[in-house]
Amino acid sequence: MDQILPQLKPIPMKERLSILFVQYGRLDVIDGAFVLVDKNGVRTHIPVGSVAWLMLEPGTRVSHAAVVLASRVGCLLVWVGEGGVRLYASGQPGGARADRLLYQAKLALDDSARLKVVRKMYELRFKEKPPEKRSVEQLRGIEGARVKKLYQLLAKQYNVKWVRRNYDHSNWGSGDIANRCLSSATACLYGVCEAAILAAGYAPAVGFIHTGKPQSFVYDIADIFKFETVVPAAFKIAARVPFNPEREVRLACRDSFRQGRILKRIIPMIEEVLAAGEMKPPKRPKESVAPAIPNKEQVGNVGHRG
Repeated sequence: MDQILPQLKPIPMKERLSILFVQYGRLDVIDGAFVLVDKNGVRTHIPVGSVAWLMLEPGTRVSHAAVVLASRVGCLLVWVGEGGVRLYASGQPGGARADRLLYQAKLALDDSARLKVVRKMYELRFKEKPPEKRSVEQLRGIEGARVKKLYQLLAKQYNVKWVRRNYDHSNWGSGDIANRCLSSATACLYGVCEAAILAAGYAPAVGFIHTGKPQSFVYDIADIFKFETVVPAAFKIAARVPFNPEREVRLACRDSFRQGRILKRIIPMIEEVLAAGEMKPPKRPKESVAPAIPNKEQVGNVGHRG
């Protein structure tokens, strides 16, 4: 008698590997396995269910079956440029929680609550409370000055030549090695944060400090972790002037994420930041229609589809 396989269930984000990079091959599902097939037909198996997100670099093609399997297990697929620098598009395996999205939007649309959330973000980022009676715009100005100083201090610490944060999206090779390393490093952090935001059921586009971008909330959350994880790693690699700095940076970021247990920290950090707005999640309207078919129990995060 044929044995029926159990239904796939997403692994919680905190228990996953952070990122994997793939290029020059075809992602497919062959013999039930998620694989990358190169031009010679060699298969490389990828544990898609235990990875937070896959970075698809130039030269990568994806089959329909691969996209379906990645979405079912909650692995975010992100199409990026060379070195993982530009983010062109991403899949959406999470984000399946309207109540959390509405809660996030409610906070973002209320000026008082939004300011409280922004103040909490700065407190977590700089380990001290920001000055009182400052608007969001004023806090952004204070943040910009402090960030500029942090870049200068890290450049001096690692003996890296530094002028300013400067890069051209349309011409990757035009940046100096420090800026190229920083761009690669922050791209890694953005992907991990976006995967966690979606898994928790929030919207990447609804930001508080950053607005008007598809990843505005991603930038907000990533900034909290940036200077304790990827920025020091980028300067450390830039100081060595390796032959392939982008690859070295990606490996360093992966190790930093693992050592800092970042995937276990992002979702609780999001909840702490939003709770600072001191607003309760909106209740379901009385006239709304409840689900005709109850949601299935899952072991993954609340925002995972499945």
